Amino acid sequence: MATLQDIALAAAINILSACIFFLAFAVLRIQPFNDRVYFPKWYLKGLRSSPTRSGAFVQRFVNLDFRSYLRFLNWMPDALKMPEPELIEHAGLDSAVYLRIYLIGLKLFVPITFLAWAILVPVNWTNASNTLAQSKATYSDIDKLSISNTPLGSERFWSHIVMAYAFTFWTCYLLQKEYEIIASMRLQFLASEKRRPDQFTVLVRNVPPDADESVSELVEHFFLVNHSDNYLTHQVVYDANKLAKLVKKKEKMQNWLDYYQIKYSRNESSRPFLKTGFLGLWGNRVDAMDFYTSEIEKLCKEISVERERVANDPKSIMPAAFVSFKTRWGAAVCAQTQQSRNPTLWLTEWAPEPRDVYWHNLAIPFVSLTVRRLIIAVAFFFLTFFYMIPIAFVQSLASIEGIEKAVPFLRPIIEKKFIKSLIQGFLPGIVLKIFLIVLPTILMLMSKFEGFISISSLERRSASRYYLFNFVNVFLGSIITGSALEQLNTFMKQSPNQIPRTIGVAIPMKATFFISYIMVDGWAGIAAEILMLKPLIIFHLKNFFLVKTEKDREEAMDPGSIGFNTGEPRIQLYFLLGLVYAVVTPVLLPFIIVFFCLAYVVFRHQIINVYNQEYESGAAFWPDVHGRIIGALIISQLLLMGLLSTKQAAQSTPFLIALPILTISFHYYCKGRFEPAFIRYPLQEAKMKDTLERAREPHLNLKGYLQTAYIHPVFKSAEDDEEEEIHGKWEHDAELVPTKRQSRRNTPLPSKFSGSSSPSLPEVVEERGQP
Repeated sequence: MATLQDIALAAAINILSACIFFLAFAVLRIQPFNDRVYFPKWYLKGLRSSPTRSGAFVQRFVNLDFRSYLRFLNWMPDALKMPEPELIEHAGLDSAVYLRIYLIGLKLFVPITFLAWAILVPVNWTNASNTLAQSKATYSDIDKLSISNTPLGSERFWSHIVMAYAFTFWTCYLLQKEYEIIASMRLQFLASEKRRPDQFTVLVRNVPPDADESVSELVEHFFLVNHSDNYLTHQVVYDANKLAKLVKKKEKMQNWLDYYQIKYSRNESSRPFLKTGFLGLWGNRVDAMDFYTSEIEKLCKEISVERERVANDPKSIMPAAFVSFKTRWGAAVCAQTQQSRNPTLWLTEWAPEPRDVYWHNLAIPFVSLTVRRLIIAVAFFFLTFFYMIPIAFVQSLASIEGIEKAVPFLRPIIEKKFIKSLIQGFLPGIVLKIFLIVLPTILMLMSKFEGFISISSLERRSASRYYLFNFVNVFLGSIITGSALEQLNTFMKQSPNQIPRTIGVAIPMKATFFISYIMVDGWAGIAAEILMLKPLIIFHLKNFFLVKTEKDREEAMDPGSIGFNTGEPRIQLYFLLGLVYAVVTPVLLPFIIVFFCLAYVVFRHQIINVYNQEYESGAAFWPDVHGRIIGALIISQLLLMGLLSTKQAAQSTPFLIALPILTISFHYYCKGRFEPAFIRYPLQEAKMKDTLERAREPHLNLKGYLQTAYIHPVFKSAEDDEEEEIHGKWEHDAELVPTKRQSRRNTPLPSKFSGSSSPSLPEVVEERGQP
């Protein structure tokens, strides 16, 4: 059990670590040779040029202006200067709303902390009886500030109940205002946004098979009949996963060839060699450049053959297509309505924007998605609960008793005051943090296996699972297993009717562990985020070994993106901890406020200068964020009810029953009032934008704009004439075969404004002319 001294030592270590990270960043960011690492977004926008191109040789790499070192903290106010409308234009709505989550944390917990410290801390501290000593449970001085120090059956519990109501009402009021603001921001963003292919395009899945017509013909005929006034063009989905793997392999080989060519150009006296065995450790010794040149030539032939196969094999065509319309209104009607009598066929949804599409999963048959998601649900269940075993084991070792039991010969060293404080206040948090490093990668792989078709949906799914995992393992696991292990000796000596009381006291006592975790993850971890040590090292390694031209240097930059699948669950864990412990142990709240302050400034800087978001969803993730905060609020209420039930507060506890009911009712109100703005596109807004666009650009060639927007990336390269020939096939879809199907007799003629979308339409005219 960590004491105040242990927490103070851990705080000093983490504050010192954060200061070192910030100081190192402040120095490294003003060095010219690091400019592309810490300001890549401005390079991508073409608004910044490399300082290493001009000036004296030394000044190209080292900043010799000593006055700039005196202003090393200027990045903090600079990060706060950009107003939100400019930030949205600069980085997108997703990034701006992501930052608002940190602001919500500050708006929520600053007033709660003030009330809790002004009312609850004195109530807990000033109890005459020593409740903790009477309970015979292990405790520290921090627990004297918590609800654990309130005597059983005390009238003082009314103050905790009143504060629970106050915190609930404040949280709901704040969430309602934010939901309203963000919904308005989303609609305004969509109304003012520039033309994008996904505004006119719908993804159609589960196209029914037909023996007489291809998927492309079926899609065209269906939409010419049922959306005759709005249908424009379509692009069927191809299973090009094998081709994509070959292209990726070729790019990897090309990178190695470039590396060895650069190496040879620097020292032409000897040609580079390599071994063809595993990891280059054994095998035949060959000329590296000749080897990779021949491998690339082989891959080019394989790619050409595979491309032809995909183009001509009907089995490579999936029963799905991207269908584009002449207007946003037409796309909105199609995406938000049922297309056929059978609700399992002709399923439509808004198409992701082209850069958001996860092409690999488009080749997954729709009928297998349910099975895949069932498999992953079972796998995630076992991952979550079996992961608790090593976490509990590792955390038990990261304690004084665990270490002394595992390595008894270290007991004289461990029992020293400084070492003991270091272990109890710092080690558990850092061990848990390290143990969770690989988890986001595992969860993202699971989401990809489930078959989600966009990067944004993959990240949202992974984020929801990461949060659930944190709730079960980090929160519940740490409370239940940790408390039980620490209090086991006490339980064995108590009568059975005393055990519930001890558990009620033990739950808030786990706050010391979470304080340690917040400092490691939320203080030092956030400070390490801005240093970007890994991207810095990778950039300079590429710059030294691979960069030959300025274009190579630009490609060596990898600014990355926000990482919603890892960042948002971390924020939600702090919301959960803050709401749960606001009434129980208010001493934890200031640590959370420090986290939200640091994180807001750091991520604002990163979004302005570094991160280049892969996609733009228009803040579609906000309903998930709102729902998880509501869930955390309900959990805090239920835990408080359970805690007070062990405190012989039978008269006051029933007054808490109304809180979860009110909170759930509020959630459904927000869901009905605001959520439609995040899952549907108002027809009124679509019509208005279409009208404005027609007035401003009456001669817009929309079909030319949309026709190649959703072609698989592996078909978009034009490295040789053969690829361009195949490319043309994708632009105009597969050549349609004339048919005598009766359904074709009802297919309307194409609009004179859009031109024919099918080479087979003249046959329709001829059929109509026949007697």
